[in-house]
Amino acid sequence: MSELARILLDEIEAGADEWIGLLQAFVRTPTPNPPGDTRDGTARLAAFLAARDIEHRLIAPLSHAPNLVAQFEAAHPGRHLVLNGHIDVFPAGDAARWKHDPWSGAIENGRLYGRGVADMKCGTTSSLITFALLHKHRDKLAGKLSLTCVSDEETGGRYGAGYLFANHPEYVMGDCCLNGEPSSAHTVRWGEKMPLWLAFTVKTRGAHGAYVHMSESASEVALRLMERLEKVTELEPKPAPEIQRNLADPQVRAALDRSMGKGAADILGKVTLNIGVVEGGLKMNMIPSECRVEADLRVPFGLSKAEVMACIHDILRDFPQVTVKEESVESETHANWCNPEGEMLKIIQRNALQVRGIEPVPIATLALTDARWWRNAGIPAYIYGCAPDGMASHDESVAIEEFLNVLRVHALSAAAYLGGGA
Repeated sequence: MSELARILLDEIEAGADEWIGLLQAFVRTPTPNPPGDTRDGTARLAAFLAARDIEHRLIAPLSHAPNLVAQFEAAHPGRHLVLNGHIDVFPAGDAARWKHDPWSGAIENGRLYGRGVADMKCGTTSSLITFALLHKHRDKLAGKLSLTCVSDEETGGRYGAGYLFANHPEYVMGDCCLNGEPSSAHTVRWGEKMPLWLAFTVKTRGAHGAYVHMSESASEVALRLMERLEKVTELEPKPAPEIQRNLADPQVRAALDRSMGKGAADILGKVTLNIGVVEGGLKMNMIPSECRVEADLRVPFGLSKAEVMACIHDILRDFPQVTVKEESVESETHANWCNPEGEMLKIIQRNALQVRGIEPVPIATLALTDARWWRNAGIPAYIYGCAPDGMASHDESVAIEEFLNVLRVHALSAAAYLGGGA
């Protein structure tokens, strides 16, 4: 272990009560999206930096959803690492279903409870503290470190990370990105399937419900369409060799099922189809003249959106009553990924094994995160964070010791990447 690594671990230990208090205060500051107002949460993070005389700025394409950015140059020339996390979180839902108030930040039996603590205030707080710790020791580092705490992740990121890429590339166009989204201590994530959201509209003449000979039912056409759409799940992807090796690894498959539920390993390499919304008809005794079907497809590595859409349009040749419109958040063309055997991944594994006693397995994930903005720009982006306990449900929580271990791994890995030793 390097001298700097030992210093950082000592400082994390000495400041543990402060770091826990910061995370607790952040959780106690509601930032649900929708509605997406993150001003109070951003102000709390900015105050932490201001108290340490660390320069930072707010970039707010939406006045109620600012992004906090900061950057420093180390003592020696070198690579540019970006730390990324988001401030907005899911809505809390029915507070009556929670063991503790969702904005209480309550601590019980070594766990901190609250909406967004796992997704991803634990990770964002770790990024913030890591930035401050390394800023203090920048004379021992080489290169540049950027901090990007963004809003709008839960609604697509076009006013968060996406906006920074389009308008402030100096903060995001680095050599690597480290993100603290939930992953669990057992995995580090290198890629994500591509979401392809499609809305199908079925239109027929319609008629009185007793006159079934007068018109097709748009709802019945939609039913046949939904059955046929399953054909997309049979498409055969052709992933890159390094991805093939990763997806076939028994240890990886076991980690996928452990972290995302049994069966995750089987669907990661396939197109999946979820019919999320079906709306049709006006009245029981009327033949529906219109029906809308909204489908969420997830496209795996080694298959393009164009290939999936070609299959969709082939199906639609048998459905002249149907039109389709893409409603994806942004126009991605492939699943996003970086090298599952990359340098930063190895650094994370080494430090996690050292401080946690667990070497995380490199996996891809089923849902999207802001890491995709970096990967789609050709920049490696890796995710290492807490377990997703209660994420998007009630009683979301993180073990205090797990939070501190995420912080340790992030601080040591960022330092190592910037030349501060392993």
